[in-house]
Amino acid sequence: MHGYRRVSAATFRELLAVAVQRLAETSETPRLDAELLLAATLERPRSHLHAWPERVPEPERTARFVAWLDRRHAGEPVAYLLGRREFWSLELEVTPDTLIPRPETELLVELALERLPADRTCTLADLGTGSGAIALALAVERPQARIVATDRSPAALAVARRNARRLNIGNVEFREGDWCAPLAGERFDLMVSNPPYVAATDPHWRQGDLRFEPAAALVAGADGLDALRSIIAQAPACLRAGGWLLLEHGYDQGEAVPTLLRQRGFIEASDHRDAAGLSRTSRGRWPA
Repeated sequence: MHGYRRVSAATFRELLAVAVQRLAETSETPRLDAELLLAATLERPRSHLHAWPERVPEPERTARFVAWLDRRHAGEPVAYLLGRREFWSLELEVTPDTLIPRPETELLVELALERLPADRTCTLADLGTGSGAIALALAVERPQARIVATDRSPAALAVARRNARRLNIGNVEFREGDWCAPLAGERFDLMVSNPPYVAATDPHWRQGDLRFEPAAALVAGADGLDALRSIIAQAPACLRAGGWLLLEHGYDQGEAVPTLLRQRGFIEASDHRDAAGLSRTSRGRWPA
């Protein structure tokens, strides 16, 4: 990798400059990526890079940084390289078995918290939990809640369970199975899901960082609505009267998802737009 082989005595500032220039070819956030990788290599906070820009890392750390930059330049997500991602101020382990939690999904957490009482016990389910991000964020904010998180991937559930143990969160139960299947016979006050919603014909899931994430957590049929249809069909059997179903979806599915909710019998079905004005979530209430 031209340029990188001659950086064995480079300072923090010089390493970052070379890295930013290279990552600009493939990343939308080259400076942030470079700083995160160098800080992790040094096992220091990012502020350390700015406080001591003329320091030179040990050769083995520089070599590790160079190797990570090669992989990031090839498109591998920073979260997978570091094995972690922050979500709702929680540091979560992530692996290629799990979707990388994204900031926009925090909107789903906010909307769920608006409908969950803070002063009494309630029950909720997170369908397709992946790394456990949504369930664990809600568990921290609602410690009296009883939460069940499902996923059909044993590998993803193993990651989610490790996150819960490391964060000392005890009010989430993880169950293996497809969507509502592990919930048979139970009723919940609220159900939430960030399911796959990318259309199989959409070329974007084969590009950039998405190439490295599990396709099963991204793609949902020809129109991207297969998983959403399944959840909407199954949810009423597991919701209490008056219970809510909250769903994340694609920015262009803000009409389709509320329509599916109404067709299934949900009331107060509508979409919710994020700060950028994009329709990213929809919700419906099961009639009392």
